[in-house]
Order: sequence, then C-alpha cells, then structure tokens
Amino acid sequence: MSWKSRPLMDLPEGTHVFIDANIFIYHFAGASGECTQFLFRCERQRLHGVTSIHILLEVLHRLMIAEAVARKLVSPRNATRKLKESPRIISQLKSYQAKVEAIFEMGIEILPLSGEIIQTSARYRREYGLLVNDSVTVALALNQGITALASADKDFERVKELAVYSPQDVKIIEGMEGTI
Repeated sequence: MSWKSRPLMDLPEGTHVFIDANIFIYHFAGASGECTQFLFRCERQRLHGVTSIHILLEVLHRLMIAEAVARKLVSPRNATRKLKESPRIISQLKSYQAKVEAIFEMGIEILPLSGEIIQTSARYRREYGLLVNDSVTVALALNQGITALASADKDFERVKELAVYSPQDVKIIEGMEGTI
C-alpha cells in the first residue's frame, strides 16, 4: 500500500519527528525555505526534532561532495571517486563540517545506533524494499515511538507505520544535481 506524504509545514506543534538527511541538506544548500522553517521550529522547541548518528554521517558526506562541486574542485560526475583519488582536495574543504556542527546547536536530539537497531532494520528492508540507511531510519524511529518522519524521500511512503512530511518547495540547484 502506498501512502502520500503530507506537507512538511503541516506538522502539528509538539510533534516528535524524526529528521532525515535530505531535510538538513536542502536547508544548508538553500534549496528549501520550508526545510529552514521546519528546523527553526525544532530549534524553538515547537517540534521535538530527533535524528541519528547515521543521518549526520550521510549529511557530512553529501555536503562534502556538494562543497567540492560548488567550489569547482571536482565535477558532479563521479565526484566521490575523484575525491578519493585526490585527498589534497578533501583537506581544502571546511564549510561542510561547520554546517553539520550547527545541527548540534539546533536543539535536535541525536540518537546513537545499536546492534539491535541494525538487526531490526532487516525487517523493514524485507517488508518495504528499503535501502540500508532508510531501513535503519525506520527501525530507529519506530523503536523510539516516533511515527512522524520529515523527509523528501518518497520511498518512506511505503512504510505504513509512518506519517511522512515532505517539503513542497525543493529547488534543484544548477550544477548540484545528484550531490544534494
């Protein structure tokens, strides 16, 4: 069964909501004002935002790539491979780290991962055909009793236990396709 996502801005005050990586990425890239407003609501404690270490790692990785592309140090095509081949480029990148560190100042709860969550995530891969990180997100959110998810990822709409809230205003930034 497929569920349609709801607008991100429709999240009721006081909701506990798990935040997916793309919400942070669209905010930092300036690709969605709704994501920025949503994170502001979390920071002001109007929503109880929750995320995880695995999400922060994904945000770090994707923002690193986006910074390298934006600074024209690599092209979007095969950016990860090019960075691996040129470690000196990685040492020149700095803003991606500062952006992720800003998440710690947003009042968002950051959950650790456990072996139990990794094991439980297999159920969601089998049941809903999710990729690994997405299945870990579902397992962790549901383990915490969180049924609201902020994400632009349509794959989560297959998960009947979740109410997915998505930004409606995401703009693709020229030259950044595939990096954010």
